Amino acid sequence: MQIPSFPEANHPLIQPLFHHSDLELLTLLQRHPEQGKYFIAIFCRYSPLIYTIIRHSARSRIQSDYLFAQIWRHLYYEMQGLNINELDVTGDNSLQSWLIKMVAVTLNQVEIPPVKEINYDLKAAPPPFWCHLEIALNKLPPIVRLMVLMAQTFHWSESRIAEYLQEQKENLSVEEVKSGLKQGYKLLETALPDDIRMIYLYRDQ
Repeated sequence: MQIPSFPEANHPLIQPLFHHSDLELLTLLQRHPEQGKYFIAIFCRYSPLIYTIIRHSARSRIQSDYLFAQIWRHLYYEMQGLNINELDVTGDNSLQSWLIKMVAVTLNQVEIPPVKEINYDLKAAPPPFWCHLEIALNKLPPIVRLMVLMAQTFHWSESRIAEYLQEQKENLSVEEVKSGLKQGYKLLETALPDDIRMIYLYRDQ
């Protein structure tokens, strides 16, 4: 099974970070949670290793991609509170060793869903983008977040979303749903860190 590549590794915001050590990147990640580039640099450095470990635990590429994303999501949140003073530059207490241990623990705990139940596209939402998108989504007003999720996750039309909301006693017209989605996408983009927008949303500009 081929190991996926990630074009963000070649982005001008990420390339200069590769001269930093693991512990320097981790320190920067913890000190600057409003920026996504430090997590991306760690992700790009270790994604081949972690994908190689994961692919032996899944039967299909779709399951491997899903596990890969789930594990990196877990790693992202764990790294926020990781005690850097307990890590070494190399050896058994290095960041690499910690990542491998965390992957092993997570693989033993997570249940791999059947392929037909997985609705995830690794190319459309690489783990660093997914993590920050989830954080941004949680900042949206509940009804707006629900509309965005129905439109993007289930690919529902404005009329179907309006019909569903009306069944839930939310009397919104199709035009109001359309306006709500427009507002939601704008708020979502604004809620993302500047560097995440530059790397993932404006990469073709």
